[in-house]
Amino acid sequence: MADTPELQKRRAVALRYNQEQDSAPKLIAKGRGLLAERIIALAREHHIHIQEDPDLVAVLSTLDLNTEIPEDLYRAVAEVLAFVYRLNQRMPL
Repeated sequence: MADTPELQKRRAVALRYNQEQDSAPKLIAKGRGLLAERIIALAREHHIHIQEDPDLVAVLSTLDLNTEIPEDLYRAVAEVLAFVYRLNQRMPL
């Protein structure tokens, strides 16, 4: 698949949060273009819910990998996590 200009604009990030281990969610993957498509494909393969929020992705993309999200993003990420948790309760695997 060619990395077209439209595809190159696509961005994706992946967060991990383990309440028992982490004090805040961590950025574990980020990419644009073909790498973004691969991140999304892996999420789908593993039945991980995807939430689209281009503004939040743009901000999270500026972080280094394996970095906890900064405190000023807690609310935005909490809203995404709450959405995912509600989906998981409605649609167990």
